[in-house]
Amino acid sequence: MDVLDLARWQFGITTVYHFLMVPLTIGLSLLVAGMQTAWVRTANPKYLRMTKFWGKLLLINFAMGVVTGIVQEFQFGMSWSAYSRFVGDVFGAPLAMEGLVAFFVESTFLGLWIFGWDRLPKRVHLACAWAFSLATMVSAYFILAANSWMQHPVGVEFVDGKPRLTSIWAVLTNNTALAAIPHTIFGTFAVAGAFLVGIAAWHLWRRRDDDAPVWRASVKFGAWVGAVAFAGLAITGDVQGKLMFEQQPMKMAAAEALCHTEAPAAFSIFAIGDVSRPDCENVKSITVPALLSFLAHNDFSTEVRGIEDLVTEYQQRYGTNYPVDPQLGELSGKPIDYVPNLPVTYWGFRLMIGFGAIGALVGLAVLWLTRGGRIPRTRWFPRLALAGIATPFLANSFGWIFTEMGRQPFVVVPNPSGVDGVWMFTARGVSALTTGEAWTSLITLTLLYGVLAVLEVFLLARYVRGGVAGVMPPEKPDGEKSDDRLAFAY
Repeated sequence: MDVLDLARWQFGITTVYHFLMVPLTIGLSLLVAGMQTAWVRTANPKYLRMTKFWGKLLLINFAMGVVTGIVQEFQFGMSWSAYSRFVGDVFGAPLAMEGLVAFFVESTFLGLWIFGWDRLPKRVHLACAWAFSLATMVSAYFILAANSWMQHPVGVEFVDGKPRLTSIWAVLTNNTALAAIPHTIFGTFAVAGAFLVGIAAWHLWRRRDDDAPVWRASVKFGAWVGAVAFAGLAITGDVQGKLMFEQQPMKMAAAEALCHTEAPAAFSIFAIGDVSRPDCENVKSITVPALLSFLAHNDFSTEVRGIEDLVTEYQQRYGTNYPVDPQLGELSGKPIDYVPNLPVTYWGFRLMIGFGAIGALVGLAVLWLTRGGRIPRTRWFPRLALAGIATPFLANSFGWIFTEMGRQPFVVVPNPSGVDGVWMFTARGVSALTTGEAWTSLITLTLLYGVLAVLEVFLLARYVRGGVAGVMPPEKPDGEKSDDRLAFAY
């Protein structure tokens, strides 16, 4: 592999790994704040115990997310310095806002929440929980605004070969970002809901402690959150699909392996054959007639352009060959391949939807199986519940892989309706590294992330097995509760 391939693999591995932590942190923080609100309002100790248990797991995941997230920004300068110079004037604002406004607020109120038990008034302490959890959403907003600019550049003008920011408001209110943000937030709730259902159902099946009310409430809460989240994902995903039809028609065609223009266009449910070829000669697909036209434009007659026609259009607009430039390595002077990796985009899109639906169904199945105090005693029940935890994580990962891979060969996608000249080929963004340096970085970071994965699984498993008793402060001999101000400290 050349430097470009190695840099892309490295960024893909570290980003997908980091994004395993992000949705759980965002979704679980909001659910924990809801649990604590229930405790403050009702004084029911069940909700306090839920807050303590799920809050401990939240903190482990948050800490690991911070550690893995730091690498992401360093990678811009390490492996993608040319890209960083190109987008720096635009990205500086939202990334600075994410660090100064969101992350610092998030960290400050998280610290107050950790050490504020029995020191702060209950309602003030609860306000810290909500401030922390809402700040995670604001942080995600700024990051998604930056990513959405790469998918649909706005608020800039092209000056001296680089985009220059003219309106930060246009960047923050980019319609691509406004569609991505609710979709991502619903995805975080799907992850957090499945997390609650899987672990709580496993504890119910064990029947080894006296906290059955905690686990039953967690199962019910998580299952309904997951079901609502999947419905929200379907609605917001439909909005994103219509924007994709307008802004990135090649990505839509790649998602469907739609090689030839169709009017009306059918939606492919399942393809049999080799989808890697852009002529689709060996592909047989099970389809729903005219559904893709409806998803693209809310009617059953809209024409959806196929890959072959789009390649011709892209060649006319953006050129047929890469420039002759030693920095482009093996691609210097070579024809530009405008077709994304079709197996990844086609199957990634379907795996995203499929795993999301499976996660919601598992949550509802567990809720049904545990109704009225029932607890199935078969061994498949805890396995089903625990396996259900993985499904929304996989759906989120495949969704991001589809989003990023579907825009290739661009790292900054052209805006088809404005801001002429603002785009960048992925091959243009990589740093001037040697192959040995790229391999060293890729291997080192992959091994480091592997160690961190083992550490997180170990810590989560330890506290999950410990149950509620493992996170509640011990009682003094005279019955008075001990000081639990450091109950969450590590």
